[in-house]
Amino acid sequence: MNVDLPAIAATARELAELAGREMAAGLRRNPAVSYKPSAGGGNSLRDPVSEVDQAVEAMIRERLAIAFPDHDVLGEEMATRPARGSRFLWAVDPVDGTANYINGFPLFAGSVGVLRDGAPVAGAVWCASSHALRAGVYHAVEGGGLFFDGEPVRPVFNPDVRRRIGGFVDASPRSPEGWEARRTGSAAIECAFVAAGLMEVARFERPNAWDVAGGFPLVRATGGAIKVLGEAGWQDFTRFDAGGDPGQWRHPVILGRPEAVERLCALGA
Repeated sequence: MNVDLPAIAATARELAELAGREMAAGLRRNPAVSYKPSAGGGNSLRDPVSEVDQAVEAMIRERLAIAFPDHDVLGEEMATRPARGSRFLWAVDPVDGTANYINGFPLFAGSVGVLRDGAPVAGAVWCASSHALRAGVYHAVEGGGLFFDGEPVRPVFNPDVRRRIGGFVDASPRSPEGWEARRTGSAAIECAFVAAGLMEVARFERPNAWDVAGGFPLVRATGGAIKVLGEAGWQDFTRFDAGGDPGQWRHPVILGRPEAVERLCALGA
């Protein structure tokens, strides 16, 4: 199989841009909202889904079926897997941070990640906010740097800042000491913000592959570290491997500047 990673990465960026356009248009028309069933029956008000989530994923799947018909797709909103066993899998979260999105709170994202044999090789995350103080797409491909709408991003750290921002599920006094704790409600946003230097570190409890597959290549593009918690403790992340099916992968994750990741892992957080 001839692999054109730049072409794959360009498509990922285009699909993330599509997600952003549809999200913006959806907010202008006040999208319909429903809630996913809870484990105990009934609907959980903690897990909303908008018509935009479903429509964007359908559009992305249609475009991938034309551009890469032999690639598999793993999405949050649809269970269909068109090419199980393919070396390439697209992990798609059409709207990450849906609760923020339906409330118009500008911390939400559209995430597209590409896996080769389970390892992330390209990612694109459209963010409603960014280091540039506007919406746009962070994107990266294996072996390359981080870009925002085609322009290189080089994180700059102010040496006068003594406490940097960490993304934690529980942004309270119970959060790990040493960081200004924040909770954004979007794992994809936090991956992008870590990559761009806006956050130093982030921890996710048990994300799905589609939550972070688009963001992991961004973090690696700026020299960040990614660790996952398994039976042997915190280990370097290599691939989404859960019996050969990334759709079943769920592990605690810590990612960020290497020294910050090591410190947070050492705290047993």
